[in-house]
Amino acid sequence: MTRVIGSVAEAHDTPPSVSVVMPCFNAARHLRASVASALGQSLSDLELIVVDDGSTDESPTILAALDDPRVKVHTQANRGVCEARNAGIALARGQFIAFLDADDTWHADCLRELHAALVHSGATLTYCGWQNMGLPGPCGEPYVPPEYDDDSKLLSLFDNCRWPIHACLTRREAIVAAGGFDPRFKTSEDYLLWLKIGKDQPIVRVPRVLAFYHFHDGGQATQDKARVAINHFRAQRAFLDEFPGDARRIPTQARRASMEGRLVQRGLECHWSRDLAHARPIFRTLLLEGHAKLRHWKYVLPAFLPHPVHAFLVHQFDRSAPPGG
Repeated sequence: MTRVIGSVAEAHDTPPSVSVVMPCFNAARHLRASVASALGQSLSDLELIVVDDGSTDESPTILAALDDPRVKVHTQANRGVCEARNAGIALARGQFIAFLDADDTWHADCLRELHAALVHSGATLTYCGWQNMGLPGPCGEPYVPPEYDDDSKLLSLFDNCRWPIHACLTRREAIVAAGGFDPRFKTSEDYLLWLKIGKDQPIVRVPRVLAFYHFHDGGQATQDKARVAINHFRAQRAFLDEFPGDARRIPTQARRASMEGRLVQRGLECHWSRDLAHARPIFRTLLLEGHAKLRHWKYVLPAFLPHPVHAFLVHQFDRSAPPGG
């Protein structure tokens, strides 16, 4: 069900320049701030499409109280963030689409600067700097990414997700042509979309910190280290399967380092921090996907034992290890 705030004439007049798609599932704690961030942009020629993905908290009440003709609320049964964003894309009327999760925010000039960069350059996608709010130390410092539109662009975009989902603006036609978000992936879904779009299309950087990713104690997808690592690996494999021509452009050594090399690294990081709950599925994936080397087996094989047995073996190892060893 879709509800438009304001009159039908207001909502279906001249299409806005930018459509902002905001998936929402039980986001009542942060929803007001995120909505205010979108509606408070200095580029006011926008529509905000909030897709309520089956919320059971106060989110529907908050959305019902909004009074702005630029807001459109679409309600659906819970189908996950990919399906929610795809529903928003289908409703979007703007030439450009931005995505803002219901717990993140923008600088007031974010959309204006991203839109100006796209219009001026004729590029398909533009990205900016961001800041991780709520993280201590260097991880919480403002960050402006480098230029990626060079001869190594494919390898750079294949290796990792280079910007958060709300730190970019993209032409709607490119998102639709790429098939939107792949619902097979609960994380890395944005990485796969940007890779599909950016590999052949021009992208341009806005070298300012304009997007803010808010870390909090709620359930965030990035907190599941195993799922993040495994989904990234499988999204890379899905890309290689879909685009064999591009796969041949990526050197074998670089591909292996980016895929199984990173998966091993993430598993070892969890193992040595004794986070077995996340290490175990990563090591099992290595073996089941055929990427476990002989040197990895001392980590991989125990991951198939019952968790208490695995934990006991690690505890015995820690007890017998020499101090400082």
